[in-house]
Amino acid sequence: MNITLTNIGKSYNYDWIFRKVNYTFTNADNYVILGSNGSGKSTLLQVIAGNLIPSEGEIKYLVQSSSGHNEQTPAIENEEIYKHLSFASPYLELFEEFTLLESIEFQAQFKPFFDGLDTKKIIELTQLEKAQNKQLKYYSSGMKQRVRLALAVLSDTPLLLLDEPSSNLDKKAIEWYQNLIASYSKNRLIIVCSNQQEYEYPFCNKELHIEEFK
Repeated sequence: MNITLTNIGKSYNYDWIFRKVNYTFTNADNYVILGSNGSGKSTLLQVIAGNLIPSEGEIKYLVQSSSGHNEQTPAIENEEIYKHLSFASPYLELFEEFTLLESIEFQAQFKPFFDGLDTKKIIELTQLEKAQNKQLKYYSSGMKQRVRLALAVLSDTPLLLLDEPSSNLDKKAIEWYQNLIASYSKNRLIIVCSNQQEYEYPFCNKELHIEEFK
């Protein structure tokens, strides 16, 4: 997938969070959006995800043709982009009345997982087998973040968006996250919001500094 931002801006109550963002994300690279706390990193990621409408500018999404050539399909309509992306962030609400097993089966109804991943295999990959029948409301914050990351990373989407993915994760879980990304990052565009290079985006080779667009 390629994403082109043209003069993108977002304002709240007449205050501009960022303006005139002109940038292209391509499938050949992985990207991190950098900036101080409150600078607009997460807001830009939400705009890219289609969860927020930009105050100005235009976003175009193109998915590479399945023929294997460098051809591209017609642009995806902005209101349809949610079908082509998966998203994880510490503020993303989970259905806490669901168990892990139910959460996986529920998501599978709307967004497919990668080939070869059935419910049992996904639970194994989360390393939460002992808690698979426990409601998520009884999970720790770190366990919930594992669920968010697994549901996003393991979904078969060309676009993966991650906002502060190591939040609430201990050292062992951070290693788990990095291994999961390494295994399921091929042929997809990944965009991360972070200030934690060692933990969250060692695989990213391109940087967008949001504070350059004030």
